[in-house]
Amino acid sequence: MAIKIVLFNHKGGVSKTTTTYNLGWMLASLGKKVLLVDADPQCNLSSLILGEDFEKYYFEATTRFQNIKDGVKVAFQGKPKPIEAVYCFSPAINGNLFLLAGHADLSEYDASLSFAQNSNNAITALENLPGAFNELIERTAVRYNIDFVLIDLNPGLSAINQNLFISSDAFIIPTNPDPFSIMALNTLSVILPRWVEWANRMRPLFKDATYPLANSQPKFIGELIQRFNIRKGKAAKPYRDNINEIKSIVRDKFAPEIAKHQMLFSNEIYSELGIPDDFCVLELKDFQGLLPKSYEAGVPVFALTDLQIGESGTVLEGLQINRNNFFDEFKGLANKIIGLEKYAKGV
Repeated sequence: MAIKIVLFNHKGGVSKTTTTYNLGWMLASLGKKVLLVDADPQCNLSSLILGEDFEKYYFEATTRFQNIKDGVKVAFQGKPKPIEAVYCFSPAINGNLFLLAGHADLSEYDASLSFAQNSNNAITALENLPGAFNELIERTAVRYNIDFVLIDLNPGLSAINQNLFISSDAFIIPTNPDPFSIMALNTLSVILPRWVEWANRMRPLFKDATYPLANSQPKFIGELIQRFNIRKGKAAKPYRDNINEIKSIVRDKFAPEIAKHQMLFSNEIYSELGIPDDFCVLELKDFQGLLPKSYEAGVPVFALTDLQIGESGTVLEGLQINRNNFFDEFKGLANKIIGLEKYAKGV
């Protein structure tokens, strides 16, 4: 059964979509079958994967309904037919990677889902909504024999985000070294346990639904700190101070709070995976000049060829060093994720 991992921070601008894309691609390059789920109405992840075919995907007859919104439409419109797996796009140069495309109107379902999740199952017509997204993802994962599902949420505290979070097995919090990420961590230390507590309380009420709530207990893999500049081999000030504060808050406040709700792995697992006690799985400097070249080539920053970089001399040499460093960093993160497989679910 696929392991579902959410990348989430309700603060925007933390590069969670770029991280989802790069991490998913690396996992697929290492031989894992990966499903990328675009649950952000901005559809940036879908745009990265689909490239020049992005707009065409939503208008051609063969693909226009193959997305996350239309995948659960039968449940939200009360149609008498079951949710079925979506057919997913897979890049020609990475056949292990699959996209469950997003939809610009996905948030239309948020009000109905919120009402269903707060109705205590008193309205029979709504009982199948809380389990619909998980049903779609799991059926699609089975279709493609997926090992890992990476879910890219939008930056907000919506009912859809809550639903996909509590349906996951694990989560990563991308952050930037700035005061707003620090504020966000303080908020998440309250909100995420509240979401999990709600799911544990409500799961029995939806057990007889056609699509019951997922029997999942999201566990924290760690935070990722990214988008900062380097000087003399380390993060420049004031980034260093903010990086240290993020690590401190995660270690001393966030982790102890979520531990009360069984949202951490065992200490032995973190130790085996090489995740420190501040839970920072990766410090990732700014992509800078590699990022636009990555978008143009339709590959992650670490997969760019010298020809795709398109520079020469010392400029090329500098970008090669950065590309290779990013390859090593994302491979290291991917191997940490792969290390979770042996523990599967319910750890």
